[in-house]
Amino acid sequence: MPHAALTRETVASHNKPGDLWCIIDHKVYDLSDFVDAHPGGSVVLEQVAGTDATKAFYNLHRQEVLEKYSSLCIGTVEGEKSEVVVRGIGELSTVPYAEPLWLRPEGKSPYFKDSHRALQRKVRGFVDEFVTPEAQEKEKDGTYISQELIDRMAKNDLLAMRLGPGKHLNGKNLLGVVKGEEFDYLHDMVQAQEFVRSNARGFQDGNMAGMMISLTAVLQWMPDSPFKRQVVEDVLAGKKKICLAITEAFAGSDVAGLRTTATKTKDGKHYVIRGTKKWITNGMWCDYFVVGCRTEKGFSVILVDRQEGVETCLIKTSYSTTAGTAFIEFNDAKVPVGNLLGEEDKGFIVIMSNFNHERFMMCCGVIRMSRTVVEECLKWCNQRIVFGKPLIEQAAIRQKLAKMISLVEANQAWLESIAYQMTTMSYAEQSKHLGGPIGLLKSYATRSAHDIADEAVNIFGGRGITQSGMGKVVEMFHRTYKFDAILGGTEEILADLGVRQAMKKMPKAML
Repeated sequence: MPHAALTRETVASHNKPGDLWCIIDHKVYDLSDFVDAHPGGSVVLEQVAGTDATKAFYNLHRQEVLEKYSSLCIGTVEGEKSEVVVRGIGELSTVPYAEPLWLRPEGKSPYFKDSHRALQRKVRGFVDEFVTPEAQEKEKDGTYISQELIDRMAKNDLLAMRLGPGKHLNGKNLLGVVKGEEFDYLHDMVQAQEFVRSNARGFQDGNMAGMMISLTAVLQWMPDSPFKRQVVEDVLAGKKKICLAITEAFAGSDVAGLRTTATKTKDGKHYVIRGTKKWITNGMWCDYFVVGCRTEKGFSVILVDRQEGVETCLIKTSYSTTAGTAFIEFNDAKVPVGNLLGEEDKGFIVIMSNFNHERFMMCCGVIRMSRTVVEECLKWCNQRIVFGKPLIEQAAIRQKLAKMISLVEANQAWLESIAYQMTTMSYAEQSKHLGGPIGLLKSYATRSAHDIADEAVNIFGGRGITQSGMGKVVEMFHRTYKFDAILGGTEEILADLGVRQAMKKMPKAML
């Protein structure tokens, strides 16, 4: 139903308690019956009664508040049109630097083809419509991902897509825009960065992150068998869940310090798993665990199903319990020797090789989230009025923004370069040549996130440490960016890895 056209004079006459109208972005809102429900009380509303409250509103609130209470809008100001641009489902942001250069109207790139752009549009639409609403809900209440969303992702091949390129995608027509055989690591980067835009760090991991870093190892290292094929089929169909269980209280980045043991039975047909794992993402609800174990002469990686000898309990961390972070006890869990990934006692290469894609995904995530924070700061600085003028007019603020933008753009360019290199290499070649560069990028990207989070909180002030309202995205980022700095290898370990790998290729003699 079209809104009525109202004059500013008419609005001005509704200026007292019980009869309270105001104008926001050329639209007229009747707040008379909203006074008791207003979180800020009645005084604030009475102060703007009968006036154009656009500046006052945007100095305090996000656009989504108007969308939430759209029923209060009773008309528009005669002869005037809204000026605020609202991004629709699946649309790109028009805020400067809110999108990577290759997605901007003026942007060109040698890396991306029509299929990358088409996939980006499809995934963004899917995330906006289905993922973000659930992500925001689950992030608050701490409950786990719904089976409905898992099924929807499985039906659209998004679960399979999030494992990266591989034979598991052959024959698929991904979202109707990319053939499975043509899906490369640039497509992989695109989908990873789009999923992060749900702005819920706990749910970001709760949304099958365990599968992304464990089923890859099963696909690459487990010998073909009916059991393997069934596991892969069930997980990609959303019927079963799987996670990676490497870290222990005794061993984090120091994988060689693992204490969980896998001992063969006397007949040599089974492994008996005994030990504990800690901080295991998605561990609370998984049916399968890819477990790093100490075997007779080294380390091995073994697929363990949830059974009587497997117990999980929730670990509460800085982000939401929706991630399902778990402490796991393996108390003589028994599995067939056919569940071994790779060779017995040579599991170290399985673990290390599997880290590359995990760390690449984490780089995609923290760099995209850093960009979102830059967008939030740019919007806030443009609309926030301090000392009688927009915050953006303060030179000190512009310096902060310049630093943040520079870090994000540099990291995105490095990420795209590595993604392109990955498209030209086999899995083995990536393991040989890109472990160091990916490690260095992850280390630098999370150091950058540290600086970006710090600057963003200072820009938002008290709102930057409040879990609702204008600064909620900044608060969440400041509280959770450290997950990317620690999970998958700490900054210091990965920086050292990058340098040590470089030194292996150092010429013995230099002219």
